[in-house]
Amino acid sequence: MQQHANTITEGTIWKQLLFFSVPLLIGNLFQQLYNTVDSIIVGNYVGRNALAAVGSSTVIINMIIGFFMGIAAGAGVLISHFYGAKDKQAVHDVVHTSMLAMIYSGIILTAAGILLTPVIIRLMGTPQEVQSSSILYLRVFFLGIIALMIYNMGAGLLRAVGDSKRPLYYLIAASVCNIILDFVFVLFFKLGVFGVALGTVFSEILSAALVVTALMRSNDCYRLIPRDLHIHEKHLFSIIKIGLPAGIQQSVISFSNVIVQSKINMFGAAAMAGYSACTKIDSFVTLPFMSLSLASTTFIGQNIGAKKWDRVKTSARTSFVFSAIITALLSVLIVIFGRRLLAFFTSDTDVIQYGQIMLNCMAPFYILCAFSNVCSGIIRGAGETRVPMLIMVGNYCVLRIIWVSIITALIHNIVAVFSGYLFTWTTAAVMMALYYKKGNWLSRYHSDR
Repeated sequence: MQQHANTITEGTIWKQLLFFSVPLLIGNLFQQLYNTVDSIIVGNYVGRNALAAVGSSTVIINMIIGFFMGIAAGAGVLISHFYGAKDKQAVHDVVHTSMLAMIYSGIILTAAGILLTPVIIRLMGTPQEVQSSSILYLRVFFLGIIALMIYNMGAGLLRAVGDSKRPLYYLIAASVCNIILDFVFVLFFKLGVFGVALGTVFSEILSAALVVTALMRSNDCYRLIPRDLHIHEKHLFSIIKIGLPAGIQQSVISFSNVIVQSKINMFGAAAMAGYSACTKIDSFVTLPFMSLSLASTTFIGQNIGAKKWDRVKTSARTSFVFSAIITALLSVLIVIFGRRLLAFFTSDTDVIQYGQIMLNCMAPFYILCAFSNVCSGIIRGAGETRVPMLIMVGNYCVLRIIWVSIITALIHNIVAVFSGYLFTWTTAAVMMALYYKKGNWLSRYHSDR
């Protein structure tokens, strides 16, 4: 077996989970640097409207990417099951089916995104002074989205076989590239919003090229062979069956943030810019538990494939403990240093004030969001994605939209908008805990015991 792979079906669980999660965490950290660096540079060197444009465009980007990352998660679950069960042919077929499906999807999404961007930006209620920059940023971003999708699928396949280090290395390389290009395009060539978007696209192409090269050079059963790219209908159906609910969950939850963004837009460019800066900080706070969620999916999947039930339960408990401790610590740090962190993005006092209001509202409730996401990752590792989807979408999207729509009609205050997060994080955590405890998410495998 190749040295990069790690079946994670034996050994000390807490150490393996920690060592597997840390590269995921650092990798996600560098992935967040894409848009964060964009925001810092335009906020400090271009202006308030540019920062607002990048922020409002990011909400749309996250919604679209979230869907296809869910599909990639479906492929990852299959790979982890087959890899744990040592079914090499099935691993090979899933790899080639998922990569080709992602390429086809990326081509379609690129064309649709470029055409529909102006309509999407206007439907969000984006202020007139921000519209042109938002449209430009989003359209350029769509030019590189196929590279981003290929990277995320390839990285997901590597993680599914226990390799979380190489995706990290590729993200570091791409992030450094992005930072350098942002400074070059904005400070030297004065390209503004177009420059930061262009730097992001080139960086995404680099990360895609690196992960594809790694897959093609592998000597293990997950090696990518271009001539073997083929849609195996049986595996495609399984990927969609597992991944579609996860994709819907990610994209619909992101759609709810589009609705929230539209409510934020009512308070003007300063509020939009403050919200944009705050969401960047928020992304870093959520990184640890999102990384643990991804790690849990792989751990649960491989150990189910190997029929090691005690390790399944221990992996789940360990993930909960790690996420709770780390999230609580970060929440405290956010309350203490929130204003200083916001100052990295802008010196505008109005923008900082709006961002600090949001951070102070959300910090005490992050631990509930962490529990829901880690729990969802654990259950997803067992191949059950429908119930977590219904819980997360029902709360993070449907209930959030209803709550925000009602509360903002009654109270014209930005705190009312942020309260939608707090309320729905609480309700989702309660429902997820009940399903984890009482549900039958492992029942399909118990007949094999």
